[in-house]
Amino acid sequence: MLANLDFAKLIFGRLSWEAIPFHDPILMGTFVMVCLGGIAALAAITYFKWWGPLWRDWITSIDHKKIGIMYIVLGLIMLLRGFADAIMMRAQQAIAFGDNAGFLPPHHYDQIFSAHGVIMIFFVAMPLVTGLMNYVMPLQIGARDVAFPFLNNFSFWMTAFGAVLVMASLFVGEFARTGWLAYPPLSGILSSPDVGVDYYIWSLQIAGVGTLLSGVNLLATIVKMRAPGMTMMKMPIFTWTALCTNVLIVAAFPVLTAVLVLLSLDRYVGTNFFTTELGGNAMMYVNLIWIWGHPEVYILILPAFGIFSEVVATFCKKRLFGYTSMVYATVVITILSYLVWLHHFFTMGSGASVNSFFGITTMIISIPTGAKIFNWLFTMYKGRITFELPMMWTIAFMITFVIGGMTGVLLAVPPADFVLHNSLFLIAHFHNVIIGGVLFGLFAGIYYWFPKAFGFKLDPFWGKVSFWFWVIGFYFAFMPLYVLGLMGVTRRVSHFEDASLQIWFLVAAFGAVLVAIGIAAMLIQFAVSFMRREQLRDLTGDPWDGRTLEWSTSSPPPQYNFAFTPIVHDNDAWWDMKRRHFVRPTEGFLPIHMPKNTAAGFVIAALSALTGFGLIWHMWLIAGVGFAATLIATIVHTFNYKRDYHIPKDEVTRVENVRTNLLAAGHV
Repeated sequence: MLANLDFAKLIFGRLSWEAIPFHDPILMGTFVMVCLGGIAALAAITYFKWWGPLWRDWITSIDHKKIGIMYIVLGLIMLLRGFADAIMMRAQQAIAFGDNAGFLPPHHYDQIFSAHGVIMIFFVAMPLVTGLMNYVMPLQIGARDVAFPFLNNFSFWMTAFGAVLVMASLFVGEFARTGWLAYPPLSGILSSPDVGVDYYIWSLQIAGVGTLLSGVNLLATIVKMRAPGMTMMKMPIFTWTALCTNVLIVAAFPVLTAVLVLLSLDRYVGTNFFTTELGGNAMMYVNLIWIWGHPEVYILILPAFGIFSEVVATFCKKRLFGYTSMVYATVVITILSYLVWLHHFFTMGSGASVNSFFGITTMIISIPTGAKIFNWLFTMYKGRITFELPMMWTIAFMITFVIGGMTGVLLAVPPADFVLHNSLFLIAHFHNVIIGGVLFGLFAGIYYWFPKAFGFKLDPFWGKVSFWFWVIGFYFAFMPLYVLGLMGVTRRVSHFEDASLQIWFLVAAFGAVLVAIGIAAMLIQFAVSFMRREQLRDLTGDPWDGRTLEWSTSSPPPQYNFAFTPIVHDNDAWWDMKRRHFVRPTEGFLPIHMPKNTAAGFVIAALSALTGFGLIWHMWLIAGVGFAATLIATIVHTFNYKRDYHIPKDEVTRVENVRTNLLAAGHV
């Protein structure tokens, strides 16, 4: 009997029926709805016989365009989960006053605000940013694919399976109750003996590996695969922001991996890296997590800046004002983003000198950001502005982001931050720049490049409905939090005694409802657009009259992107080609060798997630088998790589000869 118990513990670890939240009606109701939705989706895929195409054309695809679309779909799906957490928090705070405890117990509320932060940063903003960079950047630089196509597929599935682990915590066990950065000692084994912090660690480790490898891949693509003639100072601004973003990813994400390894050693092995009374230092964790965390903010916002630059130039029918200054501003922001991390803990007692240095650098970083705002304004000046949806999101961003930037400069003053740091003012500021900057920019990018990806525009009516509910809802949801923060109301609180505060929380909850309507309108827009795609179809390759190289191909582009390698003469490559009365060659083409699809990325990522799940629940046998299988699958794929992806040397020579002949004939 004892042997059977030990064997069962080896397999199931801490996992038992008690891990299923039968006692929580909210979670069980959500679980039932998710199961029913999943069954309906599986039934639809089976009925319409989509399994084959789904596997062949999407799951195993190494086409950067399809991988970019899958990243964006993942981000939008996780947006629904992250926003569900947000609206539950707003509803709880709106009603939990005095004797009314609300509908969320503190234990559950703490999980919700922790999961909300993790999901929105790691599994909404990051996939959307990476998806747009994946789709657009190779087209902008004239490349047929990214530098390492398999690595691209693998990176996506690592991110997706990291999201799966976070979602699993909703129904099997629980998530961390530590906030989205999991500071020790709260995240230590004594304060958090349950599996919540372990879900946090392994979901971020798996997704973080995917993000890091994606950063290496995209960085190599920009550096080594630009079209002939595209010097660094002829790259589109979006490509420049992608370059700087991926430099930050490669520099910052190893720090996140390292600090989570140290935290997991504290929890699993009994080390004391962050245990002050045993020789460790909890502030070392805070330093390391923010050395990753503050560049992470710019990893999110820089691609949004690139999107706005493309959108403003297109819809103002003008060359972007101050291209060189935009490039320099982007590079300066990239460098300074590593010199401001300590402003997140001015209250730790470092002293006046340290606080002054980081306060000054925080103020300085607002200068190149402000320069970008003026460049966009000067681009609009005397331009022929057309208020299409991407331009509307851009104008909303400029107003909203400036407000968030001003409150950020206020928080850069250490004495002011000392008062406001733990208040709802900080929450309002953070959402002001992340929603008003990152999310508005990503929506602008999705609407702008959607015709490039699918060949038809999104329905404008439902897009404008979504836009207005989003923007108005944002102001209703977060402006009251500035007021509450100035009144001294602290964050992470689920119940209040002062009834005079309730009106502000009710207004904020009303704003969250408006945003929910905006999200619903966005989903309706996608559905209506696909049903009306023939009426919304634009047969030209460039429905917006864009200026950069991606618009020179058909919409959607072929798998190989470009039948011949374009030659770049100007910053606005496509605009320059049209001005030169560019004529595509009609003969002399040879078959283009493209890499094969592969299931290896999906399989290795799935085995990594299985290993993570085993480690979370101390299922040592499953964790060991999963880890061994991951190594074996990686080795097997390594030996198959040359067969699947090698391009014969003579074929490369033939393709280069064709390009040379086309150049000599004056076709390019």
